[in-house]
Amino acid sequence: MSAPTNGPAGDAKETLQRYLTRERQVLLTRAEGLGEHDVRRPLTRTGTNLLGLVKHVGSVQLGYLHEAFGGAHDLPMPWFADDAEVNADMWATADESREEILYLFHRSSALCDATVASLDLDARGQVPWWPPERREITLFLALVHVLDEVAHHAGHADIVRELVDGAAGDDRGNLPDLADDEWAAYRERLETSAVEAARRAGERP
Repeated sequence: MSAPTNGPAGDAKETLQRYLTRERQVLLTRAEGLGEHDVRRPLTRTGTNLLGLVKHVGSVQLGYLHEAFGGAHDLPMPWFADDAEVNADMWATADESREEILYLFHRSSALCDATVASLDLDARGQVPWWPPERREITLFLALVHVLDEVAHHAGHADIVRELVDGAAGDDRGNLPDLADDEWAAYRERLETSAVEAARRAGERP
């Protein structure tokens, strides 16, 4: 599979790596400045939590951007064992310290980045947990897959952090600078619009 690009393949790899690095940083910053309860507590029906997202991404990226291309490591990840509890990679136990999870994330990022730097985008790897007909993967596809994964969970982290303490937005300046009462008025306007749309559709909001 060739990488779609208007310039050299190296430019495409640099672009994918740059976006991946940015999304990783977004994820990490959403977990900063919180106590142990807030960084771990589940805030959705399915248990989504900030430190669990960091743990999950740090674990998963190793498989696609390091192990799939022959990379080895000594990072223990018992949550991927055959007898592990379901979703064990999506939350941190009381015995797993924040420092251990952050070390996993940073170490796995470094290993993945080294693998990416050493290979061309058309380099071939194997993903053993995928169906046999899909197991062969290129570095380009692996990078796209991991970027999608990290961006997906960085978005989760944005919402979870806002639920924790109201902190929203990031260094991209993608939110208007409004006071709390202005946000409340904005939210009320959206709710009023949603109720009216439901009424017009014959629904009961």
